[in-house]
Amino acid sequence: MELVQWRLLPLLTLLLSAAFFYVRRSSETSHSDCSLHSYTHYWIASKRIVTPDGLISGAVEINQGTITSILKEADWRARATRDQFIDYGDAVVMPGLIDVHAHLDEPGRTEWEGFSSGTKAAAAGGITTLIDMPLNSEPSTVSRETLKLKTDAAKGKIFVHVGFWGGLVPENALNSTALEDLLDAGVLGLKSFMCPSGIDDFPMTNITHIQGGLSVLARYKRPLLVHAELVQESDEKEDAVSDAASYSTYLRTRPASWEQAAVRQLVSATEETRAGGSAEGAHLHIVHLSDAGSSLDLIKEAKSRGHSLTVETCPHYLAFSAEEIPDGDTRFKCSPPIRDAANREKLWEAMMGGDIDLLSSDHSPSVPELKRLDEGDFLKAWGGISSLQFVLPVTWTHGRQYSLAFEKLASLWSEKPARLAGQKLKGAIVVGNHADLAVWEPEAELELDADHPVFHKHPSISAYMGRRLSGKVVATFVSGNLVFKQGFHATAACGATILAR
Repeated sequence: MELVQWRLLPLLTLLLSAAFFYVRRSSETSHSDCSLHSYTHYWIASKRIVTPDGLISGAVEINQGTITSILKEADWRARATRDQFIDYGDAVVMPGLIDVHAHLDEPGRTEWEGFSSGTKAAAAGGITTLIDMPLNSEPSTVSRETLKLKTDAAKGKIFVHVGFWGGLVPENALNSTALEDLLDAGVLGLKSFMCPSGIDDFPMTNITHIQGGLSVLARYKRPLLVHAELVQESDEKEDAVSDAASYSTYLRTRPASWEQAAVRQLVSATEETRAGGSAEGAHLHIVHLSDAGSSLDLIKEAKSRGHSLTVETCPHYLAFSAEEIPDGDTRFKCSPPIRDAANREKLWEAMMGGDIDLLSSDHSPSVPELKRLDEGDFLKAWGGISSLQFVLPVTWTHGRQYSLAFEKLASLWSEKPARLAGQKLKGAIVVGNHADLAVWEPEAELELDADHPVFHKHPSISAYMGRRLSGKVVATFVSGNLVFKQGFHATAACGATILAR
């Protein structure tokens, strides 16, 4: 009997080795579906790597989706075999962009965009994390149940990581139990509108609702994001109806005074977020600031007094001006509106000086019919700039004339958005962080013409089409997976949903 066992031992060993090889190969196959690079332990080398300590030449070591070491110059070569490193030469390697303001519209309005198309566009633009807004999907994300609809819809469809803001609406704003349930379900914070949102199940809030939301958020240490426009009486209504194709008409219907009135109320509400205040721990974030005048002055003053307050703007406010928008070209309609060239210069000055904290896309697509391009009616067209894939080259193209450095770019698009969304292991190339990286060539030029591969569901509605930009994204890594490379995506959508705990 012992002799039989002894003779069977080599066969058993062979069978076990084969089984191990099969399991290993199966695992590798699964990984290869998620990544266009076959290794889970490898190095990324470049002469321009953006770190919190500045720009370095060297390599980043990645193992199982995490950054495990960063070495300068050629020190890394002794620790990596040839088939385990990717040398990007002069291309810039920076932390993946984190877009805290995007409308992916699923479930319910997948024909507008959707998790698959939207996250493919994000990956093609160097964005590794998106935080989805609670409205434009159907239903809006205002409860534990509607958040589950979101997370269920995202399964197997997302090529980058996706988190979710919840909605602060009159229905839940003064009901602490309802808000706590939504926050306990995992939303990263709340979002509200101070003017009509255009979505029936996402009504506007008043300052009392906002104060109620802040009091609950103070216990969770999560932010409240606010669309800061407060409708004021206007004498422009008759003129607007008679000249709806004129961009100047639309601009007059949403003057800077709307933003100023809203910001004034918000600044008052954030008094209690200061140290020792009743809402200490809460944080208010003003989304897509357009007015660089009195609104910005109010924000700066509140910050100087210790209010827990931040503000973002968007690339379309930095790239376009009202004077250049053709009549009838409703691709440029958004709210707040794009203002004049002098205002644009002030926005750049404020951003470069640190008074504007971060950037977001406010990617807000729709079906082409809702943009009413054939009619050119600015008053009836859906408002929103479709931009997700282009925000990095747009920011870089226009930022060069303001001496925008790679480190500043990473701060605006990665570090500070990560902080707002509570993502402590994202936003910077440091040991221990998630290996979420964007690789791009600043000198390479792009023609956004009909031949350019665009992954938005409806490229025709983007105001950026037809533009010439600098800054080509060549690779995007999400948790170590190479999800986008030179126009191609990984076979499987292996991004993760992000829920607060």
